[in-house]
Parts: sequence; C-alpha cells; structure tokens
Amino acid sequence: MAGPDSPRRDTRGIVDAPELFARVRFRRRAPAPALRPYLEHYWLIDWDLAEPYASHVVPHPSVNIVFQRHGTAPDFGEVSGIGLELFTQKLEATGRVCGIQFRPGGFRPFAPAVPVSHWTGRRVLLDDALPGHEAVPGAVLGPRDEDARVAALDAFLLSLAPAPDPQAALAAALADRIRHDRSILRVEDFARSEGMSARSLQRLFAAYVGVSPKWVILRYRIHEALERAESEAAVDWSALAAELGYSDQAHLVRDFTATVGVPPTAYAS
Repeated sequence: MAGPDSPRRDTRGIVDAPELFARVRFRRRAPAPALRPYLEHYWLIDWDLAEPYASHVVPHPSVNIVFQRHGTAPDFGEVSGIGLELFTQKLEATGRVCGIQFRPGGFRPFAPAVPVSHWTGRRVLLDDALPGHEAVPGAVLGPRDEDARVAALDAFLLSLAPAPDPQAALAAALADRIRHDRSILRVEDFARSEGMSARSLQRLFAAYVGVSPKWVILRYRIHEALERAESEAAVDWSALAAELGYSDQAHLVRDFTATVGVPPTAYAS
C-alpha cells in the first residue's frame, strides 16, 4: 500500500470548490511516513464567517475521521463511513475541522474487528467507535500552530498501531486502479483481469473498502464529470459520457443528477 509523499491537489468531489475556498481556509497535509500507506492525507479547514454557508461534497470511497470545533460548542471527533449521498455541512460563525481521509482499503487495519461496510453511511462518535480516545479531539483542535495539529493527528493514529494486512493492500491497489484506469467499466471484466471471481471481488470490497466495486466505478465517473463541469467552459456531455463508459448521455445525466442534485448542464452554468 504505497502512496505519494505529498497530498493530491485536485478538488474532485468538492461541489463548487472556488466558492468554498473563498470562504474558508482549506489545506491538505501529508501524514507521517509510517502512515502514508493507509492515508490519502489530512485536510484542515478554518473559518470565520459573517453569514452561514453550506458546503457540499460528493464523497470519495474513503472512510474519514473528523475532529470538529463549532463556535463555543464542545470539541468532538467522529468516524465518518463512506457517504452514499451528497454530504452537506453548514458552516457558521467560527470553527475548525481537522480531518483524516483514509485510502480506500486503508481504514480496516485501524479497526480490524469489523468489516468496513459496518461504517458505510454512518457517522459514529470517536469514543463509541474507538473507545478510550475521548481526549483526542481537544488535543488535535487545540493548538494554534498547524504543525502541532498535524503532529497530534500523527500521534493519535500511530497509537492505534495499525498492522499491515495483505488483503487491505490488495483492496487499496484495486481501488486505485479503478480510480486511474478509465477502461474499467464492468465488475465482471475487472475481476477477470485480476484473476478473481466477481463474487470474491465484491466480498473483498465489502470487507476492506466498504462499498461495492460497481459503486466505486460509478463514483469516480461522477467525480470526473464534476471536475470537468467546473474546469471547462463548454463541456461536450455526449463525448464525456462515451469517454467515461456510459451507454449514452442520458445515463450520465441521470447519475450526475441523482448524486449532485442538479443536471450537469445546470451545474455547469
């Protein structure tokens, strides 16, 4: 499970990223080297808003641990399983978030007792999910210095002592191939190319990723369409549908609308 030394720079999954970045201070930070096989990155947000703002994210096939401070309310942390729908978070007044985005397949070594599908669609308070860590949110969110917050995140995860798991590494490699290889369109064909049955691939993804391989294929398609809608002045939706492996433009429009809430042409405009 190898990963890059620096966080990715794309905005895939963030709906109207320029609008969000105009209102909050958003950064990604790399974890300690020992944690990089399991993590995408840390993500840090601070805000001080005159008016409330709702952020929207099309979730990745990743579990997150999120530490949050909203105004004067008590700090808290939660395990956020893969979200199956558009995630909306209202931000107001002042606040701070320090998040941990795991790689697909990367969370299971930190919580090996249950399959990752156990967390899918759920948000569970940290001390309920990982008992004995009730003091961690304050330790992570408290420091004014950003490097100190990153160090606290490193210390927390290293204390969980993740053990290398060949099945987790395999799931991560397969999910990464789906992310980058646009020729992967059908679960049966993908499984065959990896010398697996479709059933065994599905079992692996349920246990170590948390969603089906078909869901991962579809979600990465929507991320691509969302990014293209934001970055290109005029998108040829018919050509993009073919490029992403859809049977026709209408199929892409249905998936995009069901996930984001508006048709792609309305979103682009």
